[in-house]
Amino acid sequence: MQPTPEEDAVTSADTAAQTTADAPAATAPALRKRHGNGPVFFVLGTLFALLCAVGWGYSVMNYSGLGGGVYHQVVTFSAPAPDQATISYEVNSRGGAECLIVARDEQLVEVGQTRSTAEAGNRMVTTTVETVRQAATVEVASCREQGSQD
Repeated sequence: MQPTPEEDAVTSADTAAQTTADAPAATAPALRKRHGNGPVFFVLGTLFALLCAVGWGYSVMNYSGLGGGVYHQVVTFSAPAPDQATISYEVNSRGGAECLIVARDEQLVEVGQTRSTAEAGNRMVTTTVETVRQAATVEVASCREQGSQD
């Protein structure tokens, strides 16, 4: 059975190492083809992977979300008249919240907007939005802590 090129390189390197103990540099290229450059790349790769894992863990542990700590959920909305729409939503915040309410028509064109405030804690808020024509949907576009400039 014929040896593979890899086995042939290792065998020739081993026989050369046995015959010439004074020339270790001659065996290095053959062994390097088979085994790489030693543990240097393995150690560097392991350190890089460990650094990435620690960084990822740190970022996940410190993630607080994009909402800034104010959470909202629409409960119901209606548009009974062409000039107004009503929305009821729940807001949870630590220091009070200011929310932007937007009304849109069937083509999703904005037909009205207003700002609404809520006290701290878990609150149910009902707001009326004046519209320029009949609204099809009303949504809470954003909520943020009162007094924040973000």
